Amino acid sequence: MKTLLFLVVATFGLAACGDREQLAEGPRSYQGKPDTAPWGNGDRATWEAGIKARQLTQHEYKRIEQ
Repeated sequence: MKTLLFLVVATFGLAACGDREQLAEGPRSYQGKPDTAPWGNGDRATWEAGIKARQLTQHEYKRIEQ
């Protein structure tokens, strides 16, 4: 019984150490949408002002003052 248990543990132990090399095969191409500027087709200054306003609401000390 102990021999069988030892063989099972040894088999699983050796199987866990058998790491195979993982390679991506086949042609790969980007499937997503084309990258654009974060402000889209709008105004960059307006976008930056919105980001700064959003940052102020995430800062705890600034939120207390409001």
